Amino acid sequence: MADRKIVIAGTGSGVGKTTLTIGLMAALRNLGHQVQGFKCGPDYIDPTFHTAVTGRNSRNLDSYMLSHDTVKEIYTRASHDADISIIEGVMGFYDGKNPKNNEGSTAEISMLLDAPVLLVVNCQSMARSAAAIVKGFQCMEPRVRIVGVIANRVGSTNHHRIVSEAIEQECGIPVLGYVLRDDQLSMPERHLGLVPSIERGELQPFFDGLSTLISSTVDVQRIWELAESPKVELSKDSPRIFMPADSLPQPQVTIAVAKDAAFNFYYQENIELLEANGAKCIYFSPLAGESLPADVHGLYLGGGFPEEFADKLAADEAEPVRQSIREAISGGLPTLAECGGFMYLTDSIGNTNGQTYPMLGLIPGTVRMQKKLAALGYREITGTEGNFLLGAADKAKGHEFHYSTFQPGVAADIQTDDAQSHISQSQSMKESVTQPELALRHAYVTKGLRGTKPEGYLNEQGNLIAGYTHIHFASEPALAQRWVEQCKQYKHNKAQ
Repeated sequence: MADRKIVIAGTGSGVGKTTLTIGLMAALRNLGHQVQGFKCGPDYIDPTFHTAVTGRNSRNLDSYMLSHDTVKEIYTRASHDADISIIEGVMGFYDGKNPKNNEGSTAEISMLLDAPVLLVVNCQSMARSAAAIVKGFQCMEPRVRIVGVIANRVGSTNHHRIVSEAIEQECGIPVLGYVLRDDQLSMPERHLGLVPSIERGELQPFFDGLSTLISSTVDVQRIWELAESPKVELSKDSPRIFMPADSLPQPQVTIAVAKDAAFNFYYQENIELLEANGAKCIYFSPLAGESLPADVHGLYLGGGFPEEFADKLAADEAEPVRQSIREAISGGLPTLAECGGFMYLTDSIGNTNGQTYPMLGLIPGTVRMQKKLAALGYREITGTEGNFLLGAADKAKGHEFHYSTFQPGVAADIQTDDAQSHISQSQSMKESVTQPELALRHAYVTKGLRGTKPEGYLNEQGNLIAGYTHIHFASEPALAQRWVEQCKQYKHNKAQ
């Protein structure tokens, strides 16, 4: 049985994958097709654009954080009623977790799903050499199926013709279109106000412009034809971790989820796994002045950009919001705060201009923004004693990406420069300071390319779990079950 899907891959980051992906999605949608979007890797922002263009929740396909069977299950669940699936790659086609193999790469996803690949090549300042680049990508892994090329950033239609002739002769695949260098449409701001702008439809003119641009120089119909491929089959022996929407249990607890421009980084599967275990997820906006909803039994504060809205989050008129969250967490509400949510619960956030804004003060320590990246990469996560989500014998996988550093307690004057500084900072505190208030309980131990480090914060009551790491619940589905059970216990105790 046939399926229709295509991977939009690039020779590297910044070659135009996202622009082409959104334009192709918009063009296919304008032709009346139901389009399902996917993003390879852990990125949260590109799926937001996909969702806005297609009208369907875009999903992450990550073959490092998730098992191969889970990747296939996520794909089949989301795409079963779509006419075509567009899968945007991450970084370069072969870039992933390990430089020696395809683990976690777009190439691995394409092979797992038996999906044809459209390769985007930046052809600026080259002609026949473009064919050598494409040939190298073909030969690197014989199992991938590169079915066509998009020549991006060409200088003219004649430049496109020269590149096409070289590629088609040497590589045996068609160049299915091009984008002129002067026709590049700037991607809108990818963080500030992105979510509300999309929700209000303010990006629709941009999407329409991309659709017109791609339709005028790319053979959309031929891509549609080349996207036909074998249907993804799930192993009969593989356990399913998700439930059909019509089989969800009756909600037994309610979890409040912060959702606005300051807090919007959530994997859709995390929400669905909570629902599959008996939770009802409701949304509120701290940024809009909405206090924590009444009668909830759990709180999820996701990542985002609280630093960009720190003045509003710290304003006097926002005190009722802050107080509602403080009181609930202090009262035992089972809470998970990731990255931006973690930052929001500290004593303060300081920006790169030297301004400091008070936050909720539930986590002793301060956050400082810096101009260079503090941490980036996949994480193997082990829990700690007393962590209701991940105990000391439990493991999950996730991702860390932030420009800020956290300085615990009175050690706020300790400066950190990079991701590894967490280890040296922790060591220096142990050696030079012995005050009890600095002995923070860590929520996790995480392992990345730079080694192992303690991470996050676990409060004395054990109901607040916070840290920079974004966890993908599908890497350890029991995590969602444990959270819901903790919410049930909290609900029971409140009723006594």
